[in-house]
Amino acid sequence: MIVFRYDKTFDGLLTAVFDAYVRKTFPDKLLGEGELAPLFVEESYLVTTQAERADRVWKSVQKKLSKTSCNMITHVWLSEEEGSDELIFRYIRKNLDSKHSIEMNFADPDVLQLNQLAKKVGREAEHIRQFVRFQKAADDIFFAPISPIYNALPLSVEFFADRFADQKWIVYDMKRNYGYYYDLKNVTEIALDMDENMPDGKLDEKLMAEDEKLFQSLWKTYFKALTIKERINPKLQRQHMPQRFWKYLTEKQ
Repeated sequence: MIVFRYDKTFDGLLTAVFDAYVRKTFPDKLLGEGELAPLFVEESYLVTTQAERADRVWKSVQKKLSKTSCNMITHVWLSEEEGSDELIFRYIRKNLDSKHSIEMNFADPDVLQLNQLAKKVGREAEHIRQFVRFQKAADDIFFAPISPIYNALPLSVEFFADRFADQKWIVYDMKRNYGYYYDLKNVTEIALDMDENMPDGKLDEKLMAEDEKLFQSLWKTYFKALTIKERINPKLQRQHMPQRFWKYLTEKQ
C-alpha cells in the first residue's frame, strides 16, 4: 500500500495529484501528517504543499472539465466527509487520464458518488441562505449563528454580501468556530471567542440593540398569527425546514 501524507488543505491535495504524476506512483490512501497509517504500508510519501503546482493541476482540471464539475469538486471538499479527499483525487485522475471527460458517466461509482455528495453540500448552502436569522447588536452589526452539517458557509457568502450590502453583518458557523464579517465594503473571515455573552450563539440581551427585542416579538406575533392550528404538520415542517436550524430561528423560540 502506498500512502501520501499532506497538510489537509485543498492546495495540498492538488499538490499531491501533481507529485503523483511526477513520481508515477499513485496513493492507495491519503492521510494527514499526524494520522496513523494502516498496516502493511509499502511506501509513505510526504507531500509539501506548493501553490504553483496546485495551480497547474487546477488549471488542467478546468480545461478538461466543465465549470459545473469544477464547482462540484469544491463542494465535495467542503463536505469534510471522511474519504472525500480520496474521492476527489480519484475523480481528477480519471478525468485527466481519459481522452474525453467522464463527468457524466454515472456508471462510474466515483462520478456518481461525487455528484451525490456535491448535491448534498449544495442543498445545505441553500438552507443556510433560507434559514439565517440576524440579531441586531448594540453596535448596529447584525449577527447570525448557524451550525450546518457541511462546511457550506463559503458557498453562501456572496449571496449575503449582495442581499445585505447596506448593513454590517456577521454570519458565524458555531460548529466550526469561524465566520465572515461584512463591513459595507469587504468580506473578511473571522474567528470569535464565544463566551457567556453569546450562549448557544445567541446574543445576550445586554448586547442587543434597543429595538431588537421588539422586532423579535413582532416577528413571533406575525408567525403565530399566520399559523392555522388545525393544519400544523411537524413532519412536513422538518422536511422543508431541517430541525438543526430551529434553535436559531426567532419564530421557533
